[in-house]
Formats: sequence, C-alpha cells, structure tokens
Amino acid sequence: MRYYLTLIAITAILMIPWMMTMHPVATDHFLAVAHEVEDQLAALFFSHKPKTVAEIQARYTPLSPRKVRVLVVPGHEPGYGGAEYGTLKEREMNVELSNNLATFLQNNGRYEVFISRTNEVWSPEFESYFKNFWNDIINWQQEAIKETRYLRSVGQYQQVVPQVSHNDIAPAPGVRLYGITKWANENDIDITIHIHFNDYPRRNARIPGDHSGFAIYVPERQLGNSTTTQIIAASVFKRLSRYTPSSDLPGEAEGIVEEPELIAIGVNNTSNAASMLIEYGYIYENQFTNPEVRSSAIGDLAFQTYLGLQDFFGSGNNVTRAYDTLMLPRTFNRQMSVDGGRPEDVFALQTALMLEGVYPPKDLDKNACPRTGKFGTCTTAALAAFQKKYAITDEFGVVGARTLNTLNQLYSSRATTTP
Repeated sequence: MRYYLTLIAITAILMIPWMMTMHPVATDHFLAVAHEVEDQLAALFFSHKPKTVAEIQARYTPLSPRKVRVLVVPGHEPGYGGAEYGTLKEREMNVELSNNLATFLQNNGRYEVFISRTNEVWSPEFESYFKNFWNDIINWQQEAIKETRYLRSVGQYQQVVPQVSHNDIAPAPGVRLYGITKWANENDIDITIHIHFNDYPRRNARIPGDHSGFAIYVPERQLGNSTTTQIIAASVFKRLSRYTPSSDLPGEAEGIVEEPELIAIGVNNTSNAASMLIEYGYIYENQFTNPEVRSSAIGDLAFQTYLGLQDFFGSGNNVTRAYDTLMLPRTFNRQMSVDGGRPEDVFALQTALMLEGVYPPKDLDKNACPRTGKFGTCTTAALAAFQKKYAITDEFGVVGARTLNTLNQLYSSRATTTP
C-alpha cells in the first residue's frame, strides 16, 4: 500500500505542470486527490512506530541506556465507572491491583513505571495532559478514525466483528482513553497494561453471575502493535493460568482474545506500545467478595502478571522467592474443615494442593474449583487425595495435626515437629 501511494505522489508531482497548462479544471480535481494522498502518506509513514519484541527486550538488559517503560492503567476513572457488586467497586479494585503490580516492577530496577490514576485523581502528568491537550487529542482521534475508514475503502483493512460485546463508553472518558494512548506514544512507553475486573449481565444483580475466570484482550492482528502484544500476553497468560481459571464466557474461552475495537489497546492503529487489557476475574467471585482473602487474591494476581513479564524478558522469578506465588511459604498452625477455618489459611491450603497436583480434584477444572478461601466439596476431595498421597489415614476431611505437620514440612519456611 505504501509503495502505491508513493508512486501516486511522484506521478502527481511530475504531471501537475503539464496538466495546469492543458487541463486547468482537471488539475483542480487532481490536486484535491493529491492532497488526500499526501494526508494518507503522512499518517502511514509517520504515525505508526509499533514496538518490536527485540526492541523491548533489548531495553531490559544491563547495557541498555534506558529502562523498560511500563504504563499501568487502572480501568475507569477516579470515583466513576466500572462494575459494582454489593460494596465492591471495580474501579477501586483496579487501583489496588495496579499499585501491587507497580510495586513489583519498581522494585526490579529494570523498569520505569507510570500509573495513570489513584482512587481520587488522575496522576499529575495525565491531569495536565488532559487539560492542556484536549483538542489535540480529539483531532488525533478523528485523524485515526479517518485513516481506518480510508484503509477499509481501499481494501487494506478488513472489518472484524468483536468476539465479545462491550459496553459503550461516554464521549469524555473515550477521549481520555485516546489521550492515554497518545501520551504513551509521545513518552516512548514500551508496554501498557489496562487493569479491569469483569461482570456479567443478569436479572438479579445481587447474586453472582454464571461465569468466572480471567481473560487478556490484545489488539486484533491487523493492528500494528498486535504481534508484540500477543507474545507478551502469552507469557502473562501462562503465569496467570497456573493458579487462576481462564474465563468460561463464550468468546473468551481461548483466554487471549483478539479485539478490534477497544480504545485502550489501540483501536484505529493508535498504539505504538504493546498494549493489553486484562480482565482478572468476575467481581462477584468468592475470592473477591470475601474481605479476608481479597487482598491476598489481588496481590497474587499482580505477582503472576509481573512474573509473566519477567518470563518474556527471560528473567523469570528474580525476587528471591522459593515459590511462584505470594501464598507460600506459609506456616500452617490452625485446623481446617468444612466446619471452620480462616479463609486465608484455606486459600493458602488450596494453593499448596494445586502444587501437589490434587486441586482441582480429578475430572474438575479451576472454574468449578477456583481458589476462593472457602472450604467446600472441592477442597474436601483434594484434601483426601493429598492425605492418601502421604499416608494420612485418620484425618479424612479435616486438616488435623498430622496433615498440618506434612504441609509444614513441604511448604513452611521452617519445619515443625508437631506430632
């Protein structure tokens, strides 16, 4: 396409003097077409500089003159928008997970981290950017839309129907999302991660919905930042799926979803950064509604995301931990059963049982048996398999003294001598 446009432009330059003399009326029309071609050339040649895998990975090395720049975007706006369930507000959960992720990245030393907002306000750089460049953002947005329409008209971009429907976005938040992308381009951001939690429409919003699990949205393959994003997203997906189910919503079943229309990740070919949007689960899931495990669950999701980025850079777990989860090591010192047990202890137990390969129980999956901190039938069956594995025959269905001792021998930072 670019070569055809270049050829047209050169032809225009050579033909204009002759046409002005021989066909003045046709010249006016030709000049109008030439200006349109010039606009398209400018957009194609100068607007799009998507990050490559090699470019981003090179910036992680100790010899790099600059760090990897990561922009973390808690979904929705300060004090406004997002799913709500009971007293839970998605926009606040987004900030909590974003802050956890930003902390892991900042502690690494090879990342330079930007976060777009708090619960109350936009970060200073974005507050200033929206205020001072609002009209520029709108003009840039309109030019991007115009370019996509032009490429469709000449057959260079195919219309793709999204696999999952999304809520419409109000005009002002939409402009701010475009503004975040524009700011990221101008500030040489390498990776942008938009943080969200999901919800599912239902007649009674006070009861849980039918679906569970996480999904990662990436740019549809025709977009310039798609290839790099998909490679990074695959690393993040692999980490998250170790302990968390991928979404069972139709359209999200593959876990990584190509999306042609989300502003956040580069609709209309706007984002140069590798840009993904992660729905970390459904807001009504037990691990989020239970305040005793919510922070642990959110923190571990952030940690898995960080480890996924580390895998992309070939660095793995460089935080000097024995386990790839924040829930272990742990000293287990309280009995647990269906009749009682602290949810955080049960959450850690479920994590240990996952590492033992017995949770979820045979013939069930993580959607049927997620880590929730609730000691139910899934945990009971997995515990029975664990006890059989270690020849514990007198504590069926109960984490008693012998089971606690075995768990501590395997997963505590110190072995216990409890009989």
